[in-house]
Amino acid sequence: MGIRERILDAAVAVLRERGYAAATTKEIARVAGCSEGSLYTYFVNKEQLLLAVMAERLPPFIPLLHGLLERAGEDALEEHLEEVARLALPFYVQVMPLAATVLATPELAEGLRRQNMGPHRANEGLVSYLRLEQRLGRLRAGASVEAAAALLLGACLQRAFNRQFSGQIRDASADDRFITDLVATVVQGLQPPG
Repeated sequence: MGIRERILDAAVAVLRERGYAAATTKEIARVAGCSEGSLYTYFVNKEQLLLAVMAERLPPFIPLLHGLLERAGEDALEEHLEEVARLALPFYVQVMPLAATVLATPELAEGLRRQNMGPHRANEGLVSYLRLEQRLGRLRAGASVEAAAALLLGACLQRAFNRQFSGQIRDASADDRFITDLVATVVQGLQPPG
């Protein structure tokens, strides 16, 4: 593993343990087994390091959404939406502590906006996929794909928030039931008349 990758992994560990404000580049470098100067070879500042962590060390949620565009019209819609929800839930659980830091730090939020990163990207990706399915006739013509995307992703975000807030341990079977029920409910509102 290269130095940059070790720094990113160390940053994830230190940020989760201490939070953004208390995490120092010196501590991140120590955990990575390199000098603080080496850290600055790859990242201009702690803000840039956090943005790299968010882009490179979280589950590949946005790429999944873009990949769905290539698979529109294939397999069952429920399968695709369950795949989205199964990745969205752990993504939101992992991103939540980092997102709280971003929301509390205006310059970080601005950095994300400049890079066109943020929660809107997930909704945009899912809406694009659902629109394509709608054009293919697999969704009701008048259905609001924006509302469907918000319902699906918002429910996953709320479940992740509740888990983080309450300190619940992940229960895979409960998550599976939740995702199956959620997708069935969303799809019922999208189905074309039979």
